[in-house]
Amino acid sequence: MEHGFRRTTPRQRPLDPDQYTRECLTLHADTALSGEKVATALDKVVALRGAPMSITVDNGTEFASKAMDHWCYLNGVHLDFIRPGRPVENGYIESFNGRLRDECLNLEIFFSLADARRKLAIWLNDYNHHRPHSALADRTPAEFAHICGGGNDGDKAALENASRLPHFPRTATAARNLTYAPASRPLLETIT
Repeated sequence: MEHGFRRTTPRQRPLDPDQYTRECLTLHADTALSGEKVATALDKVVALRGAPMSITVDNGTEFASKAMDHWCYLNGVHLDFIRPGRPVENGYIESFNGRLRDECLNLEIFFSLADARRKLAIWLNDYNHHRPHSALADRTPAEFAHICGGGNDGDKAALENASRLPHFPRTATAARNLTYAPASRPLLETIT
């Protein structure tokens, strides 16, 4: 769902909040968002953090585009679309969108695209570095990501926290289509 106040207001889309660390990896503001622009923003995130196995998205045209399909194919990422009209299937991002809307978008006046990007960057920094989350044992998302190695620790932190943060598929179709990456040798040695 795009958040625009008036026709002259830049549109923004939170991209890739990490559902495990609760980190918002990027916020992108532009006058319009196409699949190409979303793919370009995701390329920047992938360069820093690596590609995820899947991304849960709504059915917006920017995600259902050929450009995003091509980007996912090139990066080996599965797009997990929620069912139309079922935002509760992506509850974390809906909660995040509400927080972003209430704490930034509804309070700020954006005078230009550059101003919108600056204000979103300030909010993003505050969200990631100064707000503890109860789901993260009252740590900030950045602090929790640092402890987890930003997802680059061979899933050791994910294994340590697996019983505390279980993953359940949202739909029967998702349960049948789940694929898991093969475990690395050091990871298997850690388990045994």
